[in-house]
Amino acid sequence: MEEQSLWYLENIDVTGIFCPKKLGENVNEHQSTTFKKGEYIYFPEQSSDKVFFLTEGRVKIGTLSDGGKEITKAILGKGEVFGELSLIGEGSRRDFAYAMEETKVCIVSSDEMKGLLKDHNGLSMFMMKIMGSRVLEMENRLESLVFKDSRSRIVEYLVESVKKRGQRVGYEWVVRKFITHQEIANLTATSRQTVTTVLNDLRSANLITFNRKRLLVRDLEALSKEIT
Repeated sequence: MEEQSLWYLENIDVTGIFCPKKLGENVNEHQSTTFKKGEYIYFPEQSSDKVFFLTEGRVKIGTLSDGGKEITKAILGKGEVFGELSLIGEGSRRDFAYAMEETKVCIVSSDEMKGLLKDHNGLSMFMMKIMGSRVLEMENRLESLVFKDSRSRIVEYLVESVKKRGQRVGYEWVVRKFITHQEIANLTATSRQTVTTVLNDLRSANLITFNRKRLLVRDLEALSKEIT
């Protein structure tokens, strides 16, 4: 299992479609922008008229509850697209997009994106897979919230992180740019304290090691069995 965050880019050069340096005469129709760490790319209620292709960095997609609590919906990396709901009738943003580190994106207007979808069959399949995968992810998270306890949800997140972004190193797996305990808590509807306790227990059992930069899973099969 190699790094799989770009599985939907197979057989299509999406960068060649989105990024200005390969667009030739259409170069002025696309905007390449860099956002600093901590900068918001868009906020709720802003006009939903653009689609973003992430070329470098990481972006958090989230929302705020009525009580002001932040809910993290997704953390995206290089090669992923966000803001795509503008293509299916979203008039204004419901979520926020936040740069977790210095981040570069190619920005395409929704109208132009619709034209590109007509001209590129591969791009249409790319977007269908993106939207479909996100629906499945949200359904899986909802099922986890209903049927699994806090510990299982946290372990499940670790296992899924390996499947999506993990790289094999001998018999072990490494996930680079490991997110904070608070971010894991936001993604799994748990508390930061619970996340810290579970991670420390797994480390004591010699199933994982971790720091701010990476997660190392020593035995993925054994870790998966911790999900109940």
